[in-house]
Amino acid sequence: MGEYGVEVKFTLNDTWRSIANSVLETQRIDEVKHIYIVFGKMGGFPEVRWGEYEQSVIHVRTSHVPRFEIELPSDKAAVKEPLFQQMGISYDDFRKLEMQEKMKYIRAYARKIHPGGRLWWVEEKEGSDEHTTPVQARLYTNLPAEEKTRLRAEAALLCPGIVKSVRSRNKYDDMALYLLTYHGVLCHQARDLFSAGSVANPKNDDEGGIYMERALKLLETEMRDAALRMDNALFVEYWGESVPPENRIRRWLEKADELAKGWTPSKSLFLD
Repeated sequence: MGEYGVEVKFTLNDTWRSIANSVLETQRIDEVKHIYIVFGKMGGFPEVRWGEYEQSVIHVRTSHVPRFEIELPSDKAAVKEPLFQQMGISYDDFRKLEMQEKMKYIRAYARKIHPGGRLWWVEEKEGSDEHTTPVQARLYTNLPAEEKTRLRAEAALLCPGIVKSVRSRNKYDDMALYLLTYHGVLCHQARDLFSAGSVANPKNDDEGGIYMERALKLLETEMRDAALRMDNALFVEYWGESVPPENRIRRWLEKADELAKGWTPSKSLFLD
């Protein structure tokens, strides 16, 4: 709307925090000078709030490309200092920088918030857009059981390629990168998250079957929960499409059916 732009956010959760647009801002309209966030929250007490975009960006995280995170003031938590104030540059000046220059600010910010942590880096290469933002790494094997289950469900939902043949190379790569870049979790043997007997056959019975199928069957409840609460931007990034929360399990089954060999996920999973 002329010099004014609006970014709309919606969540079923009781939170005012959400993943926002890419730091690259490839679709940014230069004529827009003032951006506002309109945020609809359905979790807890349903409510709508608004705020200035520059004041609402409070963090930058990475997936395949760095993304901003926005958060509107909450009754439950103190107001966080906007990201651009922390980086010492205005949003308008930051957005006009080349990506290599933006990454200098992002790296300095990351060092500031993780001064004593173990940080993962992929330094920018001359003439390349490949880059990442540091995360404080944790080992998957050291996580509580409840968190392990939740992360496995999220990764399985975003990465239906895990149902491919056991001979498929790199089928766990996206899942491992998701755990690392979004949660700072390093998983040495991503394959074991679904093929190990401890997750596919915890009762240690002799019923046999396809371990991947059995592991996913045990995650159905958690995957349904993940489908309803996870940010739409993740599905756009990993699936290449926006899918309403209530349709995500059905769409996952369609994708999995196309990829699986020797079995049909939709004939055994999410039947109730």
